[in-house]
Parts: sequence; C-alpha cells; structure tokens
Amino acid sequence: MGIIVPLNRPSLVVGPGPRSVHQARRWAVDTIREIGRPELADTTELAVSELVTNAVLHAEPPIEIRVRGTRHHPRIEVRDGSTEPPVMPTPGRSEIDLVELDEDLILVTFGRGLDIVSRCADAWGAELEDTGKVMWFAPAVETHDTGVVGLVTGQLDAGRRAPRPDAHPFRLLGVPLPSLDDFQRHYQELRREVRPLALAHQQDYPLAKTLSDLFGSMQRELREGLDLHPTRPRDDGTVDLTIRLSVESAETMGRFVELLDFADEFCSRERMLSLARTRAQVAFQTWFLTEFVRQQAGRAPQPWTSVRSYRAQA
Repeated sequence: MGIIVPLNRPSLVVGPGPRSVHQARRWAVDTIREIGRPELADTTELAVSELVTNAVLHAEPPIEIRVRGTRHHPRIEVRDGSTEPPVMPTPGRSEIDLVELDEDLILVTFGRGLDIVSRCADAWGAELEDTGKVMWFAPAVETHDTGVVGLVTGQLDAGRRAPRPDAHPFRLLGVPLPSLDDFQRHYQELRREVRPLALAHQQDYPLAKTLSDLFGSMQRELREGLDLHPTRPRDDGTVDLTIRLSVESAETMGRFVELLDFADEFCSRERMLSLARTRAQVAFQTWFLTEFVRQQAGRAPQPWTSVRSYRAQA
C-alpha cells in the first residue's frame, strides 16, 4: 500500500523575495523525505528551485507550492497568478551544468529556462487556468542527460469556437452551484493525477494513457461545444442552466460516467492521490452527465432537486 499525501495537506505560500526560493525547496525536500522517498530529494530540490525562481522573477502572486500524489508517484506543483504560458526548452539545446545550490538561487538558475526541470523529471508540464498557471513535475531518481519534453495544457490548447449549427440546447434544472464547482475541481484534479502516470509510467499503467486522452478530449469538447447561460441563483444556491452541446458530445457523456467510476477504482488502489468520490459526489455527477443522454433520447429534463428528494426518501 502506498503512503498517500492527503488532499487537504497544507500547501506553502511564499513571498516575492529570493529567500522564498530557499524556503520552498527546503519545504519540498522535507515533504519528499517525510513520505519515504529520500532518493528523489536532489532532483526535487533542483526543479523546485527553478520553478519558484521563475515564478518570483516573472509571474504574479500568489505563489504556492504543494506536493501531491502517492509515495510511489509523487508530483510537485508550483502555482502562480500569471496566465502567460511558460517558455519551453528549445529541442537540441546544448547540455547545461547542474551546479551546487546556494542561498542566492536567482544567480544559480537565472537564464536556464526550464532545462533544469526537464532533466530532473520523469514527466513535467504546465496547466494554464483562468486565474493563473500550475507548473508540475514528477521527480526522477537522478538527472537525465537530455531533457524530457514538457506538456502545456489548458487555455492554450483549448480555443473557443462558435457552437456548432447542430448544437442542441440541454436544460439542467436545480443545479446546486457548490456541487458543480466541486465537480469541476474533482475533474481537474483527476486530469493532473492521470497525466504524469500516462507520460512517465505508461508501461506500468497502460490504462492511464486511455484515461488521460479521454479526459483531454472531454475537456476540449466542453470548451468548444458548451454555451453556458446561467440564470440568477435562487436563495438556496441552485440555478437552471441551458447548455448547448452537439449530439455527438452529448452521447459521449454516458462514457464519461464509466470513466469516473473507473477512476474511483484507480484511486482506491492508491495509484493516484485523488480520493475516490463520496456517495454525494457520485450521485450529483451521474445525474449531471446522464441528463445529456436522457434528453438526447427525447426525455424531459429531470431536475436535480427531484432526484435529491427521491434519493433522500429511498
């Protein structure tokens, strides 16, 4: 059984000065050692130093670092408030010399770009969000002679297009906004957990690649096909939504329900950090996704409030 880094483990928020880089790298190394992976300490220290230095020099606060994943597959994330994509390493660039770290991290790593991260990781990349970005990496046991190619996902690879002419309006009634927000966070967390396994450990976890591809496909479909028009929330925090979605996308929602069930099984085996969903999460997410399938088949919308009331009485 793996040692899991809990989802509610406090992250570290650092300030804008160079001392924050030293603080971040020591915190990350201490955490890696705490979960029983001291052999990852050196590469973690180097990569965290680079990522936090870049955030201090070029990004916007808040700057936050956290360690996610399991003992077998830890992942380090550095979040900042800048929505600018990172400047990725140039393929074929000559080798860089990894030098000993000292207190003045900016002098050590300035100008090296993300080459250090690419050589200290089995997989790494950036997730671009509306409010900033998350740089992440899965630390390697030792540095690589050549860098691993990083992956940039999120806003950069998901341009909005006009709804398709055959897009159908779907009505989701009585949607509790806290549950919808929770669903979105859960989905993003699953994507972040699956991606390093798919990139760095595909031979050990072949189904992780399938999950990663399908999650990515679903995100693109939602961004490109959804035209979300919320009405004003009611006093109880629920809202009625009209979502325009293509027929093909609606039909795949049933498949997405199966994927989430499979992800729960993956989590229960401690292959990922993300905890298996609670009964309440399963109930809401299943209702939300299957409404597209039901309505595509010509059935009338079934409000979540009705489903909730029925299940409360069962």
